[in-house]
Amino acid sequence: MAIEAGPIETAQPGAASRRPLGRLSRSALTRAGRAALLATGRAPVPDAIEPIVQAHRRHHPQADLALLARAYRLAEEGHRGQTRKSGEPYITHPLAVTMILAQLGAETTTLVASLLHDTVEDTEVTLDQVAADFGPEVAYLVDGVTKLEKVDFGAAAEAETFRKMLVATGDDVRVMVIKLADRLHNMRTIRHMKPASRVRIAKVTRDVLIPLAERLGIQVLKTELEDIVFATLHPEEYARTRAVVAAHEARPDELLQPFAGTLARQLAEAGVPAEVTVRPRHCVSVHRVMLKRAAAAGPDGRPQALQPADFGRLLVVVEENADCYAVLGELHTCWTPLPGEFKDFVAAPKFNLYQSLHTAVQLPGGEVAEVLVRTRQMHRVAEFGVVALGDPHQPADRAAAAPPAATGTPAASGAPAGGDELDRTDPARPGWLSRLLAWQQETPDPDAFWSTLRDTLADDGEITVVTEEGDTLHLPVGASCVDAAYLLGEETGHRCIGARVNGRLATLSTVLRDGDMVAVLTAPTGEPPGPSADWLEHARTPAARLADGGRLAGLPAAAPEVETGPADGRPVPQPLPHPPAGVRGRAPVAVAGRPGTPVRLARCCTPVPPDAVTGYPIRGGAVAVHRTGCPVGERMREDGRGPLRLTWVPGAAPPNGYRVALQAEALNRPRLLADLTAAISGEGVGIFSADVEAPRDLRVRHSYTIELPGAETLPAVMRAMLRVPGVYDVYRAGAPREDAADGPAADPPDGAAEVAAGRNGGDPADGAVRPSWGMHGRSAALSGGSSSGAAGGPQG
Repeated sequence: MAIEAGPIETAQPGAASRRPLGRLSRSALTRAGRAALLATGRAPVPDAIEPIVQAHRRHHPQADLALLARAYRLAEEGHRGQTRKSGEPYITHPLAVTMILAQLGAETTTLVASLLHDTVEDTEVTLDQVAADFGPEVAYLVDGVTKLEKVDFGAAAEAETFRKMLVATGDDVRVMVIKLADRLHNMRTIRHMKPASRVRIAKVTRDVLIPLAERLGIQVLKTELEDIVFATLHPEEYARTRAVVAAHEARPDELLQPFAGTLARQLAEAGVPAEVTVRPRHCVSVHRVMLKRAAAAGPDGRPQALQPADFGRLLVVVEENADCYAVLGELHTCWTPLPGEFKDFVAAPKFNLYQSLHTAVQLPGGEVAEVLVRTRQMHRVAEFGVVALGDPHQPADRAAAAPPAATGTPAASGAPAGGDELDRTDPARPGWLSRLLAWQQETPDPDAFWSTLRDTLADDGEITVVTEEGDTLHLPVGASCVDAAYLLGEETGHRCIGARVNGRLATLSTVLRDGDMVAVLTAPTGEPPGPSADWLEHARTPAARLADGGRLAGLPAAAPEVETGPADGRPVPQPLPHPPAGVRGRAPVAVAGRPGTPVRLARCCTPVPPDAVTGYPIRGGAVAVHRTGCPVGERMREDGRGPLRLTWVPGAAPPNGYRVALQAEALNRPRLLADLTAAISGEGVGIFSADVEAPRDLRVRHSYTIELPGAETLPAVMRAMLRVPGVYDVYRAGAPREDAADGPAADPPDGAAEVAAGRNGGDPADGAVRPSWGMHGRSAALSGGSSSGAAGGPQG
């Protein structure tokens, strides 16, 4: 079903893609309306709104027409003498907007508000007058769509107007429905605007209003807006696409229509009552298929051309939910289904309440046809979205109209049979709208709000993940574990230290997929260890980005200094955990006699200052930096790559800090993983990856790759891990060979002697912590560039 409209002003996009409503001449409508009024004894309505009345009565036979007539008279009187840029009387605009809503099936209150939606903004009528004459409900809707004045808000007026509409939509979704109908009529007449204004309005429609129409499920508005925007911003591509569509329409349909007839007969024989029709694609949809075909090479290596089945799909409308699956069974029995093309949105509706079965079958000639199967009520919701749910003030009506999976039933949810009278937004206020309303409160800056809103609405999909406790989380496609953590609560997000996805340990940057089971690991006690600046790169949702950024902005520029130093109390410089901007990112190692040579820290032995290191030439003129005695480096030496003498550059550090591989040996117990990750994160260190080996003889080995903000934090991290109950050894993975560890191949830099003596970079062992010597014969917490196994035993 399409909304009645005149030709699209730019280039008539999608004119034949939908079956138009039956049209009656003005005189015929007048005669029919008057005859009906005389027969029922109702008071006559103004001639101008008789088409609206006829459309409204199709959906609401008992509507209060007197209220509509009063609203029209007030709007006509207020707009009298005003004209649009097209030269038409201004009253034609609210009449057209109201006609769109009447065809959607909106109830009387929405139509009254749409007739008055510009009165407060453009006439002498006040909001108090609207409330006195039509009630607070109509006044709320009118106020929600009233734009803010540029005189008061300047350049921020547009952003703040949309913020105001979103907030109002959170209480009554009809505010956004009226705005979408208003924008549709403005887009139909956009040719009367200046070229620059046309482009600006079309871009806002594309970036904000079309995604909102999609999320509200109002497909008939979305598709027409898409076609007009396409024609406005890309007139040449639009013209080519329209020519392709027109050429196809001029030819008889020898594929989909015969298939529809065959399917209808098959369903009749099977005793499944159904209506089978061909549903043409609108212009933008055809253009997307063209781009997809052009990008895919055919058997001859050339781009594929459009096929007859690309111009439409079959729509099967049945009476009951069970009939949907009966139709699916007939389809897959009589024709060959394509693997991977079946989607069940009946059992699991989309976030915009859409329900249908999607499948694709191969026809006898080899062509592929897509088929949609839904009930009549599903079809109404799929076309008209939240408008089909009825008046949000009537929970009982709304629950009856909405999909069961989207609304919940009293038996399932425990809600009272009549619903909560104070809840006017469920399911018209879905999860995405609640998230928008939540983060907009944290974004007072209009520019930040506007850019974030556009970025958020650009996410064209949503996934559902489940926590290990059974809670359901709705996230945009591409969301990471960071987003899931902040969706569970801001404090949970700040304190998260890791995640478990489908039972396996995962980094916070892991991108979640639909249906994943996720558990967010948080620090058990103490101050929250996060957030980290790196999280901003992985956060997809505005809530996570804003909370993370706000917390980081509130943190001091430098972390508190840690009191470290030799046992004799000599004063030593206190290094910052994060090197200054001037040195962070510089090469941390200098090659003797080769200034400026690029270096790469080896991942096999993860060298950090003050490790004794040796360089080996690699491709591209760079030098690989290995810990002295590293087996990989020794093999490079044996291959003839001469070793190079290296020195650490004081104060320099890689852009992302030092990456170090640590291993912890422990007695297996519950919550060991959570406690170890909490200990690491509690030192302000990020976990890049983690792995847990299968337990053997009650012992287990944990391997972590961590990113140190500075090399001086390594001893503290290792000591913190060793304090975890059950851990008896912590050491660096990829350690040099024992024979090489007995004597370094090169003189160690300053501080290495302290490492051999049991101190890593001048950081002595904590007297309260007794390092375990474990099975590796060296101090677990204080092992450095060379083994301290020869140092003589454990230190107390």
